[in-house]
This record gives sequence, structure tokens and C-alpha cells, in this order.
Amino acid sequence: MNKTIGVLAHVDAGKTTFSEQILYHTKSIRSRGRVDHKNAYLDSHDIEKDRGITIFSDQGVFTYNDSTCYLIDTPGHVDFSAEMERAIQIMDYAVIIISAVEGVQGHTETVWQLLRNQNIPTFLFINKTDRTGANTENVIEEIRSKMTRDVLYISASCESGSGIDFINSNIIEFIAERDETLLERYLSGNYQKDAWLSALKLMINECRIFPCMSGSALQDIGTTEFLNVLDKLTDTDYCSDAEFGGRVFKIRHDEQGNRVTFIKALSGIISVKDRLCYGETAEDGQRPSEKINQIRIYSGNKYKTVESASAGDVFAVTGLSNANAGEGVGSILEKSVYRMVPTLKSNVIFDGSLNIKELLNKLKLLEAEDPALNVEWNERLQQIHVHIMGVIQLEVLKQIIAQRFSINVEFGPCQVLYKETISKAVNGCGHFEPLKHYAEVHLRLEPAQRNSGISFSSVCHIDNLMPSYQNLIRSHIFEKEHHGILTGSGLTDLNITLLTGRAHQKHTSGGDFREAALRALRQGLEKAECILLEPYYRFKIEVEQENLGRVLSDVQKLQGTFEAPVTEGTKVKVNGRGPVASFMNYSIDLISFTKGKGSISLFFDGYDVCHNEAAVIENIAYNKDADPEYTSNSIFCAKGAGYPVPGEKAEEYMHCL
Repeated sequence: MNKTIGVLAHVDAGKTTFSEQILYHTKSIRSRGRVDHKNAYLDSHDIEKDRGITIFSDQGVFTYNDSTCYLIDTPGHVDFSAEMERAIQIMDYAVIIISAVEGVQGHTETVWQLLRNQNIPTFLFINKTDRTGANTENVIEEIRSKMTRDVLYISASCESGSGIDFINSNIIEFIAERDETLLERYLSGNYQKDAWLSALKLMINECRIFPCMSGSALQDIGTTEFLNVLDKLTDTDYCSDAEFGGRVFKIRHDEQGNRVTFIKALSGIISVKDRLCYGETAEDGQRPSEKINQIRIYSGNKYKTVESASAGDVFAVTGLSNANAGEGVGSILEKSVYRMVPTLKSNVIFDGSLNIKELLNKLKLLEAEDPALNVEWNERLQQIHVHIMGVIQLEVLKQIIAQRFSINVEFGPCQVLYKETISKAVNGCGHFEPLKHYAEVHLRLEPAQRNSGISFSSVCHIDNLMPSYQNLIRSHIFEKEHHGILTGSGLTDLNITLLTGRAHQKHTSGGDFREAALRALRQGLEKAECILLEPYYRFKIEVEQENLGRVLSDVQKLQGTFEAPVTEGTKVKVNGRGPVASFMNYSIDLISFTKGKGSISLFFDGYDVCHNEAAVIENIAYNKDADPEYTSNSIFCAKGAGYPVPGEKAEEYMHCL
């Protein structure tokens, strides 16, 4: 039986130390490393050792009883949340580590919510119970108030090593309270422990119960008991007889520069030299496919090669040159949707003697490993921009570039990532007809639900434009992020409908529809009422009652909104929502005026209307007519030569009615 188990936590909760104990007790490693000693098995990168934090998601492999387990150690720092979320996509089970001293922290709640969104069955381990100030009971109450009421605490003393004896009366009662059928069985005095064990496993898999234990990973207290419970209460049911299907969750490059694609097999078997299809279906109805040259099973920074991998395995392959994280492979078609998106950007400052194209290519390698970076060249500003989660990520990125490419770079100040949309529906048209080329496209642009992205549909009749050309227009709409006209920021929350179009039997080529479609999109935007959007945080602030007035005043000054404060003892909790631009540095002020007694948790909460649109537009000073990538002008042909027609007059010249 194959199981993929992820370990997640707020930074410094002891996640990597916990993972070391599990690998040691299952004889996967000979000695236990420590983060502070810079010899942790799963923090093998030099930068991780230097900083003492997990930055990259790595796996260890161990066998226990009848199971082969892939243990995924994920980053705990909020700046590397995108890396963590990509790993979550492949987990069968998750283990959240919570410090018995600090309790449920801001990022703990973020991790919890991501796991709930993906319906990943979750176990909890309260760590550092040996530390001064540790209070397991208080942490359990925090879990109940901030995460779930369905937490089942299992004392290490109850765990006796037998699957049947593990179930006691307290556990049976807890299970029965959450299911009417089981409650009847309980009231009738049916205490057959094997049946209750099966019921508990089912309810864990359905995310109705979340087992919790406690101990100290550093002192090796409670870890073996937790491992036994984890083994008894987890199972998977993968089918190796079906067609092979899986999901890419990570891209790396090995020491020889080979692109290594990490995959979780969800069904079937894949072997070396098999051809594997991946990504989206192309215009000809086919998906890209390439031959697998090598299959690797990684544990830490080492691997062994195998001839095949089957359902439930987590492995890496060489031979795939363009597969991206989140894409399905084989029979899996859908692509993963990620919630943790960067809200900031920065420009790369580099020596003018460097070849820009070469530097861009190297940064694109890093983008393949972390798609959230979204490396882009801004022609207007002559700058390379990267998207980031926070300042620590920039510091790490600087180190990675220096180590891997021997290039020293700096980064400009962090700027908020804005987006643009429209408020009312509008039509746009584009025509591209220089000599021996021809394409015309008419689009309908409509505002979509907030944070829904861009969608495309077609009502164009096949008599006007054959399906292959319609699919071509769709692919051009999604091939890159499009610029809005207010600040040049990315376009979002838009439903695009192809109304009609026209091709020429002799002169139309594929690139012609790219030109016509982009011109139609731009022409529609210039006619529309455009809106600037900015990223928002949902926040949770906890302070002493004496600080409440200051907090509420600050929230209003920062253009935020809040719900009615909730008093718990001497503390007051304030939940609300506000712009990232206003709240991103508020934690410093909060800690200062509360003398360290206040806390704030920030969660990305999507995009909404910008609170200071005019000021942002003025500051960015984007000139829509000087963007080399976009124009609303159409090109028509007369007397053997093409001539431009401005977007505002283009409709008068269109060939389609």
C-alpha cells in the first residue's frame, strides 16, 4: 500500500525535527539530524542549512508494516506558501505540527484552510510539550476554537500497539456523537472494537474527525506512538490496473542541468521508455507527449532508478521538457488551481554588462521550478519583474541566483501587484490584413465574478469560422497574461465570447488570428469602463482590551473593515478585511504599541476594487498607446499594401457585419 503523507506547520513549530524522527524510527536514516546543527536529512540545500528553515518541499521514503510511505516535508514560512500548496495537491494525508508553547499561529490557520479546501484527511501533533510554558490543554482548546470542533485527542498512553486495543470507550463515544447510525449502535451496547476502528478510519478519510496527539519531537517523546496511530488509521486504494494517470507537482534541475519532473501516480503503471502525454490539448486535438528516459525515486537529495512506477508512487522522471507543476499527465486532464498567489512584485537589478536574454533564460529555469515567480520582461520600463510572496523570498532568490548561476543581482522595492477588469459589457473587434495575411475577430467582453479569472466561449457559427480557427483564437487568449489600459496590470475577472470572425482560404495563417484577437481585446478594453483591482487580506487581530480602540481606529485609517469584536477573557479578537498595500507592514506597528502582546494573522483574500485608484494610476503613469505588446489599431489592405486604422474608427472598416 502506497501512502503520501505531508508534514506542515507554522515556521519553527518543529516540523523538520518531527520528520527526522519518523524517518529514523522506520530505519530510513541512520541518525537523526537537527535543523540547528545544519544536518537535517530533508533540509539538504545549503540555503536551508544557513537559514535554518525549510524552503523547498522534499520527500523521504520509508516502509512501515505493509505500507510504503512518501513523507513530504514542506516549507513553514509564509513566503514559501506556494511551494507548500503545490505539495498539498498530491497528499493522501497531512500532519500539522503545532507548538505547545506558541499554539495555533497565523500560518497554522492558513495551512488548515488549504487542507480543508482540498479535503485532505488531517492529523495533528502538538509538539514541544517538554518546553517551559507548554500547555497541551490550552492548545487543544485553540484548535477547537480556531480550526475544528472535531479534534479527537489520543493520549500516547492509550496506544498499545494493537489495532483492536487502540479503540477505547472515550474514542467510541466521540465517534458515536458524530453519526446517528453509530450512535444507535453505541446506545445498544455494541462495542466491537474492529467495527469502531473501521468507522473511525472512514470518518477520518471523510474529514469528519481529526486525530491529535502530543509529544516532543526533539526529545523523541510521543513520535513512535504517533507513527503507530498514523499507520492504523490510514489506508489508500489506488488502482494499478487502470490507464496511467498522474499529476506533476514539482520541477527541479539536477547537477547536470537535466530537467527533472516530479509526479504523483494516481492510477496505472508507467515504465521507462513509455511515451507520456501531458498538458492541454493542442489545436490538432493531441496533447504533447515525450519518452520517459529515467524514473527516479528520491529520498532526501539522493535517488535510486527504477524501471517502473505504479499508482500511489511519488517519483521523478527525465525526458519531459515542458511539463509544468499542476498539470495532469496520462489520463488526467485537468490542471490544479492554486489559491496562494503572490501579491507583490519586484524588479531585478543587475549589472549592465550582463546579457539580458541570457539572464532571462536563467530566471525562466527558476520560474519552471516556482511558477508563481512569473518572470517577465517589461519592454516599456526595460526591466525584469518577478512576482513574490514577501521580502524573505527575495533574499533567498538572490542567494539561489548567486549559487546556481554565479550572477549577483539585487532587487528593487516590493510593489503591490494590481489587476484590472471592466464594469460593463462591451464588444471589441480586430482586423489584421497586411499583404498576403488575413484574419478578423469580434469579441464580447463581460465582467465576471470577482477572482474568477478569464473564461472563453464561442457563439461563432462554423459557417463563418471553422472550429480549428475558433480553437486557435481561444489558445491565443490564454497564451499569456494581457495588459489592462489603466496601469498595464494583468487583466482578470472577464468572460470573453467569440461572436464571429473571418478567414481567407488562401492567405490566412495561424499567427494572423493572434494579431486580430489581441487587437479585438484591446479595442474592446479602450471602449469599456475599466476598474483597477488590488489584493486584499483577511485579518485576525488579537489584543488586550485596552488596545482595542487603537486597533479599530487603525483599521479604519488603513481603509479596512471589521466585524464586531469578540471578547475572550482579557483578550479581544477583531476579524476584518483590508488592502494588502495598507496592511502589509501593520504587524510592526501592532507589536510596538501592544509591547509584543498583540498578534495579527493575515490571509490572502483575493482581489477587490482598489481603494486609491486615482493615486495608483498617477503613480504608475502607464501610457496605453506606448505599450509595444498591444495596440487597438487594425490593419487593412488596399491596392496591394496594408494600412492602419485607429481602434476608435476600426468598426467602420470591418468585413463582418
